[in-house]
Amino acid sequence: MALRENVRMHRIQHTDRGWQLPGIANLHSHAFQRAMAGMAERQGDPNDSFWTWRETMYAMAARFTPEQLRAVAAQLYVEMLEAGYTSVCEFHYLHHRPDGGFYDDRAVMSQALIDAARDTGIRLTLLPVLYMTGGFDGRALSERQQRFGHSVDDYLLLLDSLRGHENELLKIGCALHSLRAVPEDAMRDVLVALPSNSRIHIHIAEQMAEVEDSIQVRGARPVRWLLDHADVDARWTLVHATHLEEGEVQGIAKSGATVAICTTTEGNLGDGFFPMRDYLDAAGRWGVGSDSHASVSPVEELRWLEYGQRLRAQRRNIASSEALPSVGDTLLQGVWRSAAASTGFDVTDVIVLDADAPALIGATSSDIADRWLFAGNRNVVKEVIVAGRQVVGEGRHVKRDTVLADYRSAITRLLAD
Repeated sequence: MALRENVRMHRIQHTDRGWQLPGIANLHSHAFQRAMAGMAERQGDPNDSFWTWRETMYAMAARFTPEQLRAVAAQLYVEMLEAGYTSVCEFHYLHHRPDGGFYDDRAVMSQALIDAARDTGIRLTLLPVLYMTGGFDGRALSERQQRFGHSVDDYLLLLDSLRGHENELLKIGCALHSLRAVPEDAMRDVLVALPSNSRIHIHIAEQMAEVEDSIQVRGARPVRWLLDHADVDARWTLVHATHLEEGEVQGIAKSGATVAICTTTEGNLGDGFFPMRDYLDAAGRWGVGSDSHASVSPVEELRWLEYGQRLRAQRRNIASSEALPSVGDTLLQGVWRSAAASTGFDVTDVIVLDADAPALIGATSSDIADRWLFAGNRNVVKEVIVAGRQVVGEGRHVKRDTVLADYRSAITRLLAD
């Protein structure tokens, strides 16, 4: 599908309440990581990277109880809704006790996220993660990864148990952690067992070390290998896909899959730049996610997606075209176009921007998208309506105070020595 065909797929309308537009889908989230945002910004190694950051993440992951996960996720989802996200794809791998043993209720950590989403009113696509090996070479999970792991049979049982909870605000999909964590035969067995409409998400090609390991062990770059060994289609979301060759760019776009670009996390971890202009030219489907939640703002994800490309190319207005010259319109049409395929929710929720906010005074339908995304840092989301229910009014979530109190208590316990 060419980019020009996406012009005005969705509309921003001026109403007596403000500027009304569709909500934003957050395509990639690890809710528990909200608790460690800002805590890995001190040098621990002269060559700090994703791989050293991961040590801090493992230490935080080991501390969580189901009750604490629910409290942290609820606070995160309040922040998402207040920022204009109306749905979230939760890439969830904190399944078991810290030592890897099962809870009496094997779905209790998943249920904590379901409860948090229900309590706050956000649409949730819950993506339980299959995580089996510690690398492409098939090594066993490390001690710190034990609470993430499943056999294929246990994983499929978890998915089956959760699907009975689906409703208008909850979808259950599948997440394969990565090619390094899911052996080929396990991936094949899971894909065969999934319902035909299941959404499938996977981390892929986030760091060059992963690409190099894939070439060494599997004989191909990770995206190329996946395209050659799985029926990748519109049900799939490839998370990050940062390091791509031209053939992989074309292959993803042709497949109909979505790329979930997590700009602030990729910047925070030093991952690299997604080849956005090439992907737009290929008419690829894409969206954004807040991932590790260094930022919880679709404005910042989209702004820095564009700014990163400008820094890379040393010119302006990268995400634009003759058919759609507005960068803001291009970015918003992109995230709206991918939402249903990636989340499974074929609906349109509503956010309302404050027309009296200084950054939006005098805005018109031709420049409102650009003004929202590129004119300041004040949050101008005034109202959010999900499934017909108003969950944010005058910029505040209806349960902000009670959720914050629970979050404060949970964080205090999580950070206690």
